[in-house]
Amino acid sequence: MTYAGLPVVIVSRCSGPKVVEVKMSSKTLLNCETSSLRHPNNRLSAHLEQLPFNYRATVLLPDCGCAPSQLDETLRSFQSFYLVRNLPLYELLDEHLGRGSVCGLSYKTRIDEDNCAFLKANGHLCLSLDKDSYELLGIEGKACKPKSSRYVVSVDLNDRSMAPGRPRYQRLFSGLTSRLPLKMEFLLAPASGDPDALQPLLSRYEWSRHTPEVSCRLLTHLSRPDPLTCDLRSYDPFDLLEWLGAVQADISCDNAADSFLSSLACPHPSAQSSQSSFLLEVRGLLLPQNIMTLVKQLSHFLERPLSPPWAAVTVHGFMDNLHVHERHFYTLVLFPDHAYSLHLATPAS
Repeated sequence: MTYAGLPVVIVSRCSGPKVVEVKMSSKTLLNCETSSLRHPNNRLSAHLEQLPFNYRATVLLPDCGCAPSQLDETLRSFQSFYLVRNLPLYELLDEHLGRGSVCGLSYKTRIDEDNCAFLKANGHLCLSLDKDSYELLGIEGKACKPKSSRYVVSVDLNDRSMAPGRPRYQRLFSGLTSRLPLKMEFLLAPASGDPDALQPLLSRYEWSRHTPEVSCRLLTHLSRPDPLTCDLRSYDPFDLLEWLGAVQADISCDNAADSFLSSLACPHPSAQSSQSSFLLEVRGLLLPQNIMTLVKQLSHFLERPLSPPWAAVTVHGFMDNLHVHERHFYTLVLFPDHAYSLHLATPAS
């Protein structure tokens, strides 16, 4: 079968998650997966973990009978995050930071030009270095691409070899304190939800505390796809994602098919919303557990009377981030029966 003339490969037809791959370009595939939040083998949480640092999440609630105050409260409950200035990278080797209590990424660094780093909640520290810095550090890594002048060094701080006092730990520590004393602005958040995990570090450096910014926009007379189901064969995923992007960017899709100014249109078949629609947005350092909390609250919200027929969540990762590559955003469509469809761009093998 095809979508918009592009080949579609059915990867699985099991009773659990079903996956469709649509080729976007020679380097990228659009993964479309359907499953249920109640299915024991759904892989939603694993997919969310693959994009650990996000700066924006938007929620579209079409044809919604009431203002989503409960969801607004959920977004405002997300943890604060901290901007630490001139943070020496050797501080990330502290056993109290790199063992799952704190995560973060370098700020205002350009992945193609600057040295940059991130620390995941699972204790993985990753550095992207130019060739000179890589040679000074003296820790084994790998080239980003063949014949590349940039190198990636990945270290599992939970590994026994990285215990303080062990040779590998001492080699990395001395590299970051003497041979390559890197300092960066860093966005940090308590991965465990305990803000006290960062206090020893914050007491030594200049920092500022930030809370996620939440906004809500009322949409009237919104044309929306109708019906929209979890069946991936019922719609063109490209048309759906294009329409969602236009709605989030406040771009009109009420255009004729032969319009010279814009060809953006609501996917067909469509219907005019009989009630108001809402677009919620949160910006900040958003972690996978924040998004999972939002998904669970949305699932409960969709069970209520006068709830919308579906909800769409689009999550954007930090674009200039070592962990992102081609996978920098995903869209999740949720339905009242707990079914979902996930649209995720992935590198083609």
